[in-house]
Amino acid sequence: MTEPPLQVASRGLRARERVVVNVDSRVARWIGALALLVAGFWLVSLLARTHHHANWHADGRLAWSLTVLAAVALIARGIFLGRPVTAAHAILAGLAVLAGLGAHIIALDVPGNILIAASGLVLMWPTTVRAQPGELSRVWALVNATSGDPVAPFAMQYLKSHHFTADGAAAIAYRTRLGYAVVSGDPIGDETRFADVVADFVAMCHTRGWRIVVLGCSRRRLGLWSEPEVIGQSLHPVPIGRDVVIDVPAFAMVGRQFRNLRQAVKRTHNAGITTELLAEQELDDRQRTELADVLLLSAKGAHAERGFSMILDGTLTGRYPGVLLMIGRDPAGRVQGFHRYVVAGGGSDVTLDVPWRRRGAPNGLDERLSVDMIETMKDAGAQRLSLAFAAFPEIFKDKERGLLSSFFYEVIHLGDALIALESLYRYLRKFHALADQRYVLLSFSQLFPVLFVLLSLEFMPRRRRLPAATGWE
Repeated sequence: MTEPPLQVASRGLRARERVVVNVDSRVARWIGALALLVAGFWLVSLLARTHHHANWHADGRLAWSLTVLAAVALIARGIFLGRPVTAAHAILAGLAVLAGLGAHIIALDVPGNILIAASGLVLMWPTTVRAQPGELSRVWALVNATSGDPVAPFAMQYLKSHHFTADGAAAIAYRTRLGYAVVSGDPIGDETRFADVVADFVAMCHTRGWRIVVLGCSRRRLGLWSEPEVIGQSLHPVPIGRDVVIDVPAFAMVGRQFRNLRQAVKRTHNAGITTELLAEQELDDRQRTELADVLLLSAKGAHAERGFSMILDGTLTGRYPGVLLMIGRDPAGRVQGFHRYVVAGGGSDVTLDVPWRRRGAPNGLDERLSVDMIETMKDAGAQRLSLAFAAFPEIFKDKERGLLSSFFYEVIHLGDALIALESLYRYLRKFHALADQRYVLLSFSQLFPVLFVLLSLEFMPRRRRLPAATGWE
């Protein structure tokens, strides 16, 4: 009987990803890398002394020596980092060598040397891990069991991979890029198993040759990543901002400090704005279409999605459980904006994902939607509501900036086209709810490649896909 094409393709994919060489021991990595470098230098010295070919001039010997040495150095580096060699890597590296030799035959010496040298890079290219959308039900169960962590719901994001404990009681969400495993926030699930899942995740990363970066680690979880002998590298915490968390049962817009918030909400009442709360998975086609109209005509990100650590994707698709929409309508019943929230901790925690508003929507609409969501969740028994993440609030709060603060202030504003952080801070400070600090944990020796990886994960656009019922795909 002939196998289905999908099964044959899947089997072929697994065969290409099969690891053919891997070195787990750190000592063995050092010895292997050093031995390969010594052998490479020995081979280069032999090439440099060869005179058998009539056209083997000094320039040719030097080029070949540097080419071989570059390939050997790249392979030695991969061995030292512990990167495994897969069947696909070996095949592609072999093809690069053959292509380089072919280029030499037709007198394209420089491209040929580049291809041969690059074969070492291809052979030791870092492996990646695929997204695991099929694990959504398991991840949602852990998110629903996690309380006190505003970032926990974002572990469900479609593009993230997940590493579970053996019993599935806890998990880590992450993505891989260019040899780095970037952890998203804190572990989720049973917090008594967080140390176990971190240790197991670190061990897995060592077998893949991945270096670890943690983006959005909370202050109380810093200790999970603070032991270099366990992690295998020194991770330094760099503060990147604060959570903004409302104490829902105690929230009240009273006192002088909430004057601006009260005024903003009052303006929307005067404009006749009304609100309603709907579950995203229960939207009908008409509701999805009118909400998609707001999304597509908004001033930001209508046709593209961005973000990694503190955002979900798939707005209006109904992909994720626990997603609620607070919708604002004008007196004519037209939707002027909506906020997307995600529930966690069995309903004890609510987190704002993304606010959307129509161009020209009444002033104060975002404040009104947030306040009405807080009051609605108060009646539902929620304990905490996270409005957003306030990045670098100290820089925006400081009115007498020094030279360094002024430099960072200007750099931050260069990204206003993607996210206007100061405008977001001005909105968030009306609620007076700055909470715990969050950090990125990284190795300073790898600062520039880590920055490239983090910025690409957060800001590289992806095409937004809406349900066919909205009329736009």
